[in-house]
Amino acid sequence: MKNIFSIVFLLVTICGYSQSLERQVIGSAGSTLTNASASLDFTIGDLAVSTITDGTISLSQGFHQGSKLSIILDPIVFLQGAALNPATGEITLMRDDLRSNNYIPTTSPYGDGLICNVNVLNVTGDNAIVDWVWIELRDETDNTIVEASRSALLQRDGNIVAVDGTSYVEFELASGNYYISIHHRNHLGIISNGTITLAKTVTTVDFTDANNQITYGTNAQTTLGMPSSKVAMWSGDVNDDGRLNYIGANSEIPFISSQVFNDPDNSLFGGPPIATYGSLGYFNTDVDMNGETTYIGGNSEITFISNNIFNNPSNSLFGGPPTATFEFLEQIPIN
Repeated sequence: MKNIFSIVFLLVTICGYSQSLERQVIGSAGSTLTNASASLDFTIGDLAVSTITDGTISLSQGFHQGSKLSIILDPIVFLQGAALNPATGEITLMRDDLRSNNYIPTTSPYGDGLICNVNVLNVTGDNAIVDWVWIELRDETDNTIVEASRSALLQRDGNIVAVDGTSYVEFELASGNYYISIHHRNHLGIISNGTITLAKTVTTVDFTDANNQITYGTNAQTTLGMPSSKVAMWSGDVNDDGRLNYIGANSEIPFISSQVFNDPDNSLFGGPPIATYGSLGYFNTDVDMNGETTYIGGNSEITFISNNIFNNPSNSLFGGPPTATFEFLEQIPIN
């Protein structure tokens, strides 16, 4: 979405002669205008100063639009993996095992290069960080078009905040109507079922309320293992392909077994790797987000995926019982 501004440049007189720059249209990315004796740099929303001199007289001039365009968002989501098996007395909170084990990276895993201060990951309690998430704002007339996106941090209570760990998430876009999409590296992504009006004042968007569901699609989120009246994003998309599959061509299982068997620390007394080994670290294969990928044994990631497939309300063959080969796709429109 681009905002175009028309700027009229006045006559500049230097050294006894004059040159004029004609009316120009400047895009939001800025521009440089020049003639035989003057070169002016402009940006939209920031001060751009250019100095012209003849060695005796200097002229500095610039343009400032005022405050930048911005909209402020307060999204709320639950990740099923981090909400399973909550600690005693903390049923309404997600677990922060990745943070407490120092596995969460300070640089976002989503590729936009955002970095949080390590002290943000030292916060405990309701506002402790669970993991990074990815937010997209999509066009109001075509929800396959992403207008803006950025990494953010998810707290235990479901609030998504900026990289400072406390501020609301802000985008440099004009106020308007947008579809809101949330992604996580091993959960199925979600998108709002309609546009939401966003402005420079804070707009709260709660995807977790089972009694007032705003998520697009059929069974796009789950209540399995969740607190009463809460829905969460489906866990188990360990290869991040936008689908959940237990047994079939796109099964998640090979990725889990590969992570365990190829862990360089997986060796019993210097022998071959073993299937019951727990691979520790920040891996997409860690379905329940406890910091450990398990192939066979207690808390096996495969068990969680199997439960999600067999308990998915969409899994029914001609109205019959659920099948192990069922493949569930995330409910986000794509081109």
